[in-house]
Amino acid sequence: MDLLPPAEMIVKKHRFRSLKMVELNYEHVLSDVPYGAEYGKLDNGLTYYVRLNSKPKMRAALALALKVGSVLEEENERGVAHIVEHLAFSATKKYTNHDIVKFLESIGAEFGACQNAVTSADETVYELFVPVDKPELLSQAISVLAEFSSEVRASAEDLEKERGAVMEEYRANRNANGRMQDAHWLLMMEGSKYADRLPIGLEKVIRTVSPETVKQFYTKWYHLKNMAVIAIGDFSDTKSVVELIKTHFGGKASKTDALDIPRFLVPSHEEPRVSCFVESEAAGSAVMISCKSQVDELRTVQDYRNLLVEAMFYHAMNQRFFKISRKKDPPYFSCSVAADVVVQPVKAYIMTSSCKEKGILSALESMLMEIARVRLHGFSEREASVARASMMSEIESAYLERDQHFLRDEPVVGIEYEAQLQKTILPHISASEISKYSEVFRTTNSCVIKAIEPRAVATVDDLKIAVLKINSLEEEGNISPWDEDHIPEEIVASKPKPGSVVEESEYSNIGATEVILSNGMRVCYKCTDFLEDQVLFTGYAYGGLSELPESEYISCSMGSTIAGEIGVFGYRPSVMLEMLAGKRAEIGTKLGAYMRTFYGDCSPTDLETALQLVYQLFATHVVPGEEDIKIVMQMSEESINAQERDPYTVFANRVRELNYGNSYFFRPTRISDLRKVDPFKACEYYNKCFKDPSTFTVVIVGNIDPTIARPLILQYLGGIPRPSEPILKYNRDDLKGLPFTFPTKIIREVVRSPMVEAQCSVQLCFPVELKNEKMMEDVHFVGFLSKLLEAKIIQVLRFKHGQIYSAGISVFLGGNKPSRVGNARGDISVNFSCDPDVALALVDLALDEILRLQVEGPLDADISTVLEIDQRAHENGLQENYWWLDRILHSYQSRIYSGDVGASFAVQDDSRSDVRKILTPATAQLALQKIIPFPCKRQYTVVVLMPQSSRLNLLKSIVTDTKSSIFTPFINNYNKLFILRLQIQVGLAGLTVLAFCLWRYSRS
Repeated sequence: MDLLPPAEMIVKKHRFRSLKMVELNYEHVLSDVPYGAEYGKLDNGLTYYVRLNSKPKMRAALALALKVGSVLEEENERGVAHIVEHLAFSATKKYTNHDIVKFLESIGAEFGACQNAVTSADETVYELFVPVDKPELLSQAISVLAEFSSEVRASAEDLEKERGAVMEEYRANRNANGRMQDAHWLLMMEGSKYADRLPIGLEKVIRTVSPETVKQFYTKWYHLKNMAVIAIGDFSDTKSVVELIKTHFGGKASKTDALDIPRFLVPSHEEPRVSCFVESEAAGSAVMISCKSQVDELRTVQDYRNLLVEAMFYHAMNQRFFKISRKKDPPYFSCSVAADVVVQPVKAYIMTSSCKEKGILSALESMLMEIARVRLHGFSEREASVARASMMSEIESAYLERDQHFLRDEPVVGIEYEAQLQKTILPHISASEISKYSEVFRTTNSCVIKAIEPRAVATVDDLKIAVLKINSLEEEGNISPWDEDHIPEEIVASKPKPGSVVEESEYSNIGATEVILSNGMRVCYKCTDFLEDQVLFTGYAYGGLSELPESEYISCSMGSTIAGEIGVFGYRPSVMLEMLAGKRAEIGTKLGAYMRTFYGDCSPTDLETALQLVYQLFATHVVPGEEDIKIVMQMSEESINAQERDPYTVFANRVRELNYGNSYFFRPTRISDLRKVDPFKACEYYNKCFKDPSTFTVVIVGNIDPTIARPLILQYLGGIPRPSEPILKYNRDDLKGLPFTFPTKIIREVVRSPMVEAQCSVQLCFPVELKNEKMMEDVHFVGFLSKLLEAKIIQVLRFKHGQIYSAGISVFLGGNKPSRVGNARGDISVNFSCDPDVALALVDLALDEILRLQVEGPLDADISTVLEIDQRAHENGLQENYWWLDRILHSYQSRIYSGDVGASFAVQDDSRSDVRKILTPATAQLALQKIIPFPCKRQYTVVVLMPQSSRLNLLKSIVTDTKSSIFTPFINNYNKLFILRLQIQVGLAGLTVLAFCLWRYSRS
């Protein structure tokens, strides 16, 4: 396969900025014929859409969309729409026992990533992403969608096999976020059928619904009139695809007459509904304000203009919220506003904030105050211009990648016309027009206000008083205007003197050019045309947190957090956000164990801005102020307190402590650790990390024109001054390795944590040590074996026993420093969630399957599927900027790299090909014996997260729930273990910001 981009890639497509304006007639009705698609209906009522899309090459995205969701269920059917979605992949007239999954995987469509489905209150969508380089593949994939449309089977056996997977999905949703979302849904939908029709359904229905009830729902609603087939891909023509749809669907006939899909109204209300929700496992305190209205039709140009005004309001409002969150003693850590059509008749306007504990009232008052301020004083013209620039940037990006009609019955006018409309309309939308949109957030507009706290502090009456207080201030006009900041015009005040190229190399096998600049920085760039509006880059230098003594680790590891809050590009984040309005350039940094990196994503037209930010990163000296330190420490303390309530933090921390020898590098941060942090030392270390350009290698991949990009690289990367003495300059072979040791014996541990509702998560882990002599080969074997293990464990635990929703395999090979010599240590982990009562039994089934593969080897079909999935993923990767960026970085960081990145890439690519050629059931069996301890039951750790309970209740639950289970023999062996190991651990996990969304339950 030719890895080089075609020569014609340099020829630019029509640019957004050359698009002509359109003459505006606001009464003009938008076309109801989907733009650019072959569109029609079959005699049996099925709608179809077919559209050509040349990227990625030889791939197609297929979907079967139905106007059928959980709101159509009767009381005894609650959850059946979702169950049908599961059964579709399990058993149809033509396929049985998940043979659809196996077939799709055999052609390279991986389970979860390329074959999936989603059920919501109003709709169900089945999705496939398949290769089409062979004529028969597209036909076979469309035939699978045809099976979903009318041939899904629901026998007692089929249903029993799938109940466990659906129950596990139900259980997974009963965590803190799920409970909070469900409670907010009930408040919003109160008085409508939607309130009682969450797609996941009721536990009793999932466990007991009869095959007849499922069949009845399927037959009643899965009518071809309610369906559409969508096919978008790299087809030779659309006519042949339409013929395939007619071939597979044309002969279908629904078993019953089509019923009209009923519409269910959601009543409005003037009085706000106010609620305080106490969630002991919540990641923090939060406020949610939602206002509802009927969905507006999109029919005319005026309707489209209204949508633009609304979008500009969100941009301007979020800009204000961000600035407030970065002020002295802010009322919240984050706040945002958005809108979504949550169900067919209702659009929700939603404000969400996360705040400190006991800060609910301050957060609520600030949110309402800011909306009231806009109603009284409006947005400034500058705020409007910033929002306008951001909108213009977004549509330009969408237009450059231009290569809902059925479900929402909305016009699909085509991105080119849409871009012309925006370009024409946006300059004429005024600040006062945008400001008027604040009226939708009146608390009399079907408003729902919800406070979420881990411990009860605020009351409903408190919240109501806060609402009345702000409403009174607004009525009296006692809210002052917004005070605007001064925003500098230029990111780089004085442009640096450009550097020069001292050495240049071409690597034709990867289509890349490498230059070494006069300041010592190494830059490699690759021009692609995969996405017209994407340029990615990463810069790295060896030497990270592993070099620090333990006494300095905690402070310095906080460097990114503290410096980021102050501003690492020379300006405070709130100011920088406004300076970047209308530009698409994002930069981040990371301090890792062995490396420090910066990374970014930008539009080709904003490459200069992105490189200016990199220059500023190296030129800025971050100094913490007293207020900066206070805010960061307060946020961090809130985060740690919140994290220690999370049962999954308990689990994750214990896994790390157990598998990595309680190393300080993997140990969770406690409040006591936080109080030892020296912010000045943290910033001093951060400043040093990004100071010496000679230590960095930078890789740039994307749609860049070298004649434009090279001068910018020389000016902003080459212009970074090189210090007189090297700073943090390390030889990769001399880095300090992380202090960690994997247990040498079998460890099985149950970690118990207080939970509102029972959750269970399992991690089964094996040590891995790859020898230096065959490192390249073994790394590729690990990749293939991970896919094999994942597929086989899912087959056993889900498809055979029906006890899990999904399973994953994770590989960690970062236990050693990135030296060119020595072995690589790490681990391979099996992860899944399940019913707590069968967790250890499932662990033994997983161990049995891995041991069977080690002793007997996999089947030929297993190897064939793994090779096909790998090849299809490889083909996809060759057309993706992220893949190339990752591969080139790995080529530089590979232990075989010795100055020639092209040669390093070729060795790795050849190694992959060599392993593919020799991968057979026999070689896979030997590799499993070599890479994982053999037999696998000889050395491993397994940690199981369980709900905390009394010994008596635990014993009773084991006895009660396993009398007739196939797992009874396994569980009885563990009764003693379950009772004795009642442990509670606490630890660290990420602080999540609560966001309201329409929950959809997907199969993956």
